[in-house]
Amino acid sequence: MKTKVKVLVLATILILVLTEFVNAQPEVPFFEGIIGNTPEDYVFSLRLLIVLTILTLAPSILIMMTSFTRIIIVLSFIRNALGMQQTPPNQVIIGLALFLTFFIMTPVAQEINANAIQPYTNEEINFSEALDRAMEPIRKFMFKQTRNKDLALFLNISNLEEINGIEDVPNNVLIPAFIISELKTAFQIGFVIYIPFLIIDMVVSSTLMSMGMMMLPPVIISLPFKILLFVLVDGWNLITKSLILGFN
Repeated sequence: MKTKVKVLVLATILILVLTEFVNAQPEVPFFEGIIGNTPEDYVFSLRLLIVLTILTLAPSILIMMTSFTRIIIVLSFIRNALGMQQTPPNQVIIGLALFLTFFIMTPVAQEINANAIQPYTNEEINFSEALDRAMEPIRKFMFKQTRNKDLALFLNISNLEEINGIEDVPNNVLIPAFIISELKTAFQIGFVIYIPFLIIDMVVSSTLMSMGMMMLPPVIISLPFKILLFVLVDGWNLITKSLILGFN
């Protein structure tokens, strides 16, 4: 109790000191040097803020344009189907999904490096052309995994009429269509994964009911059998092979 009172007193003193400091120095030279007082300085600061925000969201945007979405959902389905909520841990699941994504996207990355990054670093093309060249392999990858129905959905909603080929489809239409296609594919795989484990749960539950052991949770008995089944069929090998070949 005394410790809490001391902490509260110290926090109050700190707030008062900071308040007096701010009131005594309404203009801080450090921030004036960064932001400035002219409209041009404020515009530059807003642009800098927008660029930093884009850089913060860039990993998430790039992840959604790769195979990561399907892989992480399938791995989560496996963990839930086994009935283990914390095994493997989230760090292991995410790490495995990332390295599988790197493995699958390696040909795309190599093509981007050869056609966009290297010419740009050698000053053979400008940044705009390098960006267009970098998007071509990614767009090719996304088109290959996107269903026509999902692509047509966003084309109809966006009211785009002059579409003569896949090169005319804008990125703001292709990317969401690719994401929902990946979600549907991942859920289809998850449904197939759930079936054998669901059968084990039903068999164990029926056996316990026939023995009159209704107070014993079936999960306790079925969990070792599900783990044994997954190990015997070499489940991680099969799942990894299916995920990788699914993108070829």
